[in-house]
Amino acid sequence: MIAAVMLMIAGGAMAQCSICTKTASQLGKKSAEGLNGGIVYLMIVPFVVGGYIGYRWWRQEKQQP
Repeated sequence: MIAAVMLMIAGGAMAQCSICTKTASQLGKKSAEGLNGGIVYLMIVPFVVGGYIGYRWWRQEKQQP
């Protein structure tokens, strides 16, 4: 659920540092959108993995008496 919300919000995120912004402005609109999508993807993956590990830990702790 949280991952789905993050993916919806991340679509419009401008997740570029100053160097990436300068590079993207030189590439053109389509390439800049691809670069921004890659940055957002790299940002989301650790959160999804951490959430999955946390969920598995929580579920295992819940099952123990």
